[in-house]
Amino acid sequence: MDAKRFNCSRDSISSLPDEILSKILSLITSTKQAASTSILSKRWRYLFTFTLVDNLDLDDSDSQSVHDVFPESFKNFVDRTLLQTLNPINKLSLQCHVGKEDDLQKACVSRWITNAVNLSASELDLRIKDKGIHYLPPSLFASVSLVKLTIGTKLYLGTIPPNVSLPSLKTLFIDTVFFEYGDLCDVLLAGCPVLEELTVHHHDFSATPHTIASQTVKRLSVHYDSPFDVECCSFMSFDLPNLLFLEYSHCALSEYIQVNLESLVDAKLDLYPEKKAGERPDVTNLIRGMRHVHTLHLSPVSVDVIYCYCWDGLPVFNNLVSLSMGITNKQGCKLLAYLLNQSPKLETLIIQDLNYYTRSVPMPQNKVKMLHILHYYGTALELKTFLQEFDCLAMVQVHVAEAVEDNVQTKKDIMMLLGASLPFKCQFKVT
Repeated sequence: MDAKRFNCSRDSISSLPDEILSKILSLITSTKQAASTSILSKRWRYLFTFTLVDNLDLDDSDSQSVHDVFPESFKNFVDRTLLQTLNPINKLSLQCHVGKEDDLQKACVSRWITNAVNLSASELDLRIKDKGIHYLPPSLFASVSLVKLTIGTKLYLGTIPPNVSLPSLKTLFIDTVFFEYGDLCDVLLAGCPVLEELTVHHHDFSATPHTIASQTVKRLSVHYDSPFDVECCSFMSFDLPNLLFLEYSHCALSEYIQVNLESLVDAKLDLYPEKKAGERPDVTNLIRGMRHVHTLHLSPVSVDVIYCYCWDGLPVFNNLVSLSMGITNKQGCKLLAYLLNQSPKLETLIIQDLNYYTRSVPMPQNKVKMLHILHYYGTALELKTFLQEFDCLAMVQVHVAEAVEDNVQTKKDIMMLLGASLPFKCQFKVT
C-alpha cells in the first residue's frame, strides 16, 4: 500500500462534510471533551473553534489551583475556545473562581462575558465565586439577544449600571447575589420589559432583597434560608399584579408591607418560625394577599405558622378549588377546619402526615369531592371518624405510611372500612 493512500485512510475524518462533523460534536455534552477531539483530525482542530460550537460549558473545577482562583491553563483554554469563536453561540455556562483583589482575572471574566454577548448568546449561566466586589461588564446588561440569565453564587455585584436594557430576557435566576439597596427591582427588573420567570435564592448570605416588584413576571420562586437575614430586615413586599405561580420559602416575618398578587393561581408556602427578641411574626397580610389563589400548598411547618401568627384571621378564598397541607398535630386539624369554612368552592383536598383525628375538632360542611391522604399514620377507626366529616366525596385515596407497624394489616383494615362506610358511588384506593 503506498504512503499516500495510507495517510488518507488514517485521516478519513477530515473528508467528512462540515454538517456531519457539526452533528458529531453536538452529541458531546462536555466542552472540554469536544475540544479534545481536535487531535483526531487536522481540520477538526479549526472547525471546533470557528464553526461548530454553539453550547459552551466552561468550568474551572477540574483545574482549580490551591489559591482558589482559576489557573493560567483554564484562562488559555477559555481564550482558545471562546475568544476565537466567530459564529453565534446559543449558551455559555461559565463557572470559575476569581481572586478577591485580582484585577487581571476580573478583566478576563468580563472579556469572556462580553464576547458571549457579542456572539448573540441567548442563554448565560454565570457561576462566579469572588470574595471581593465583582462588577459584571455593562454589555451584559444591554444584550438584545439574551433570553435566559443565571447569576450566582455568593457574589457581590456592586452597583449595577443604571441603564439596564434586556428587551428579550424572559427567565432570570439569581442565586445568592448581594445587590445594592433597590438595585434588583428599581434597576435590574425595571430593565426587563418581557420578564416572565424569576427565581431568587439566598443561602448563608445577608442583605437579601426584601422587595420584589415586576409588572410582567408570571412565575416567582423565592427561597431564603440565611441565618443573618431576619436580623437585617424584618419585612417583605411583593408587587406582582400579573403573577400566576408563587413558591415562597422563608422565615415568618413581622411585617408584609405590600402583597399585590391579584392574578395568583397557584401558591406553595414553606414558612417557618424565626425567634427574634422583641418581635413577633405576623403573616396576616401575606395570606390575605393570596386570597384569589386557586391551588394552595402548605408545608406542615407553614400550617403551624399560619395557625399561630395569622393574627387577624384568614380571608375568604373564593377561588380556591384545591388545597394541599401537612397536618401533624391538633393545630393542623383546627386550621383545616378554618380553611374549609373560608373556601366555599374547595373540591380537592390533599393531606400529608395525618396521624390522628378525633371529633374534638369538627369539620364544617364542605364540598370536597376528591380526598387524598398521604403517609397516613393513624388507625382505621380514626380514619373512619375523619371521613364522616365529608358528605360529598366521589374519590378517596389513602397512602399508608411505611413506618406504621403491621402495615399489611392496616391496609386491609382500611380497605374493609372504606368499602363498608363510603357511599356506593364513591371510588377508593389504598396504597
